[in-house]
Amino acid sequence: MNEYVLPDLPYDYGALEPHISGEIMQLHHDKHHRTYVTGANQALAGLEEARRKGDFARIAALERALAFNVSGHILHSLFWQNLSPEGGGRPNGALAGQIDTDFGSFDGFKNQMVRAAGTIMGSGWAALAWDPASARLIVVQIHDHQSETAQGSLPLMVLDAWEHAYYLQYRAEKTQFFEAVWNLWNWDDVSTRYMAARNVNLGLADVAQPRA
Repeated sequence: MNEYVLPDLPYDYGALEPHISGEIMQLHHDKHHRTYVTGANQALAGLEEARRKGDFARIAALERALAFNVSGHILHSLFWQNLSPEGGGRPNGALAGQIDTDFGSFDGFKNQMVRAAGTIMGSGWAALAWDPASARLIVVQIHDHQSETAQGSLPLMVLDAWEHAYYLQYRAEKTQFFEAVWNLWNWDDVSTRYMAARNVNLGLADVAQPRA
């Protein structure tokens, strides 16, 4: 059975300074992300054991653990690739045009994304996602790692709003962190994900129509 593995960061711990400190990046990647990888593999092992023994008394807890930890693993893996020491600025090409179409402007999109991250009650993420059903970009709040997501949507760009992502450096001023990250977005990575996501077909008929 395949197991989840912790990916290497695509840059040094301190490469995103001054916007994200090297200390945060090391703790965030090596401790927090690793914990989700370990938890996901433990949940898989528990489900395998349950099937082997025919004993599903813990099925609800195991399914919750699998969803939480796998989602945390995927979101963090995406987050690392969404960031770059050479990032920032604005996207161009097809992604820029889609953002203008779906959010009115880049500034409108940015403000919605920052606000979505800043108003999450507790822990979670803000994400730019592609919704194949409506063929448009949407911003979603992801509570914890997996709840209250738009089913079928594909995350393209994610903003970590858990305290461990910013507290050592920004303390209670989390909005400053959400603003600082805009100096690091790897728009080439986000654009590549957007172009791939546009080809996804959910096989659903008549679930969305253009506005009159």
